[in-house]
Amino acid sequence: MSYLVTIGLEVHAQVKTATKMFCACRTSFGDEPNTHTCPVCLGLPGALPVLNREAVEKTLLTGLMLDCGSPDISKWDRKNYFYPDMPKNYQTTQMDLPLCIGGGVPLYEHCYPTDHRKNIKTPGKVVKMNRIHLEEDVAKSTHLGNSSLIDFNRAGTPLMEIVSEPDLESAEEAFAYLRSLQMILQQGEVSDADMEKGNLRCDVNISLRKNESDPLGQKVELKNLNSISAIRRAIHFEIDRQTEELDRGQAQIQSTRRWDDERGETQLMRTKEDAHDYRYFTCPDLLPIETAPLLAKVRPLVPELPHQLAERFERDFGVTTYDASVLSSDKYLAVYFEAATDAAIPGKKVANFIINNLLGTLNEQGIGISDCPVSPEKLRGLLLLVENGTLAANQAKEVFEVLYNAPEKDPKAIADELGFKPAEAGELEDLVDQVIANNPSEVEAVKAGNEKLLNFLTGQVMKASATKPNPKQVTELLRARLL
Repeated sequence: MSYLVTIGLEVHAQVKTATKMFCACRTSFGDEPNTHTCPVCLGLPGALPVLNREAVEKTLLTGLMLDCGSPDISKWDRKNYFYPDMPKNYQTTQMDLPLCIGGGVPLYEHCYPTDHRKNIKTPGKVVKMNRIHLEEDVAKSTHLGNSSLIDFNRAGTPLMEIVSEPDLESAEEAFAYLRSLQMILQQGEVSDADMEKGNLRCDVNISLRKNESDPLGQKVELKNLNSISAIRRAIHFEIDRQTEELDRGQAQIQSTRRWDDERGETQLMRTKEDAHDYRYFTCPDLLPIETAPLLAKVRPLVPELPHQLAERFERDFGVTTYDASVLSSDKYLAVYFEAATDAAIPGKKVANFIINNLLGTLNEQGIGISDCPVSPEKLRGLLLLVENGTLAANQAKEVFEVLYNAPEKDPKAIADELGFKPAEAGELEDLVDQVIANNPSEVEAVKAGNEKLLNFLTGQVMKASATKPNPKQVTELLRARLL
């Protein structure tokens, strides 16, 4: 039997700040365990929290980017539970008055899985959000058989919980939601949103029902999801598992399951607690905050979002929709592209070289655009050589290979070293006349309409030249002589 799938996501994104949420300890990744701690983030008796203003402001900025509203007053609560990664036995978080309410995440078409982009059910969909609240992250647990290791460096890191409404209908929409949200967070520089480093994590709530008019089915929460592709696999498995059990008449129960990526299956962890199990109450150590002054401060900081950047790149630089989606997918790539453009170079040519050559090389080296050794100014200089006829496209690729490994050099100097010099007009014309005279049968064939032989004649001119002129320049000269 076919069932309607309903999915909601709880995304935890570490806020990009220098210090933790309630103390002055440095936020870090990969440092020696338990080296960034203090009485506050270790939960020692008598230690009192001090609010991180930057974390609050960046959370409100996130809300503005996602069209959220904010209550006039936002407050802090304690969520009580007992687990080794939370030394106070409660987490300082927000329940009934979070910083951001409502809003939505647009699903960018290029953020869907590649194999699904031709089958998008609802193009242009904006997934409704419930809230964004700010809290402190917990310590990192490493489980070793019968023992566990706890690293408190992460404990107390500012953490946004971005909660969607149950508004997603497939694993592919969840995939697109996470990629789109990741791009927006990075565009606003509010979070690195890197799942490999653990500063973006996600829990999936999924339920099945027979008809649209039926109430939502029992919610099953999926945990231990460490990549967007793993989330897609886990959702597909869970849909199949619940479908099989419902077909057998086996009712689902509200529960939490972990995803085992090696086995490719979910496994029951526990039946799920409800909110009352956490015994929320207002935090007595932190005052409520007025949001209006903070919103006024961060509103001018709202950046162009990826879809707005893409629209502008198409409009102002004449690039294709695909090119614009790639160039706007990374904040630093968008900045690089704009810095490399020039009025003398068609934007499409700049986009093509960046996407087809520069990004390919960076991917091979395993580095991002922010660490690219070739500056956008040097790339612009290289592309100007192509545009003014000094270099052919293939020659530019050779110059780029040298430039990538010696970025301090000038593209024109590299071209000269490789012998890519435009021949003197008279010299090139003499060579063309000589090749025409030496290849009468090919010349007659070209005149008869076989223009493919122009490539042969161009090659003969290139061989005869002492320098390496632009092949396009040679071909055009032959064309003018023969056609």
